[in-house]
Amino acid sequence: MIKPLPIITYPNPILKQKSQPVAKIDAEIKTLVEQMFSTMYHQGGIGLAAVQVGVLKRIIVCDLTYEINNHHHHHHHENCHHDLEISNQTQQCFINPVIIKSSSETSVCKEGCLSFPDIRADVTRPKTVVISYLNLDGEQQQVELTDLASTCIQHEIDHLNGIVFVDYLSKLKRDILLKKILKNGKF
Repeated sequence: MIKPLPIITYPNPILKQKSQPVAKIDAEIKTLVEQMFSTMYHQGGIGLAAVQVGVLKRIIVCDLTYEINNHHHHHHHENCHHDLEISNQTQQCFINPVIIKSSSETSVCKEGCLSFPDIRADVTRPKTVVISYLNLDGEQQQVELTDLASTCIQHEIDHLNGIVFVDYLSKLKRDILLKKILKNGKF
């Protein structure tokens, strides 16, 4: 497996910047997508936006079903990155994704984020969305996503627009959670 990239974490200001559309899907973009999947698996996430690895491009990867079979990976040992055995993968890559339709019905999900270590909060979002995007072959696609897949893609598209999940919380709740991250020295 490709070596994972470091995750950008709060309070890094890049997380509040808007990502730029991908003009051309070339070898560099395809390599970045592979690195993003590797990073997401190693971090135990289900979705990752390119900005979270320091690249301001409108690229998202998701995998809601994967399982890690043998986790002989130790966070303090740099050379153990290649021994994750992952099964049941359903890799999805969304390039230049746009939400073209959202349901009026909403759902609440306890969201977490690799860029905000160790905090989770309830966020209300549309239950179902229709997304238009390019696949890795540059083909225009459209997909309807619901429940967890819908929450995941909306969370990641927000990243592309410089919005993070804690922005949906009340100022009081957001301040408490962000202070917790800073106090834990998780940045």
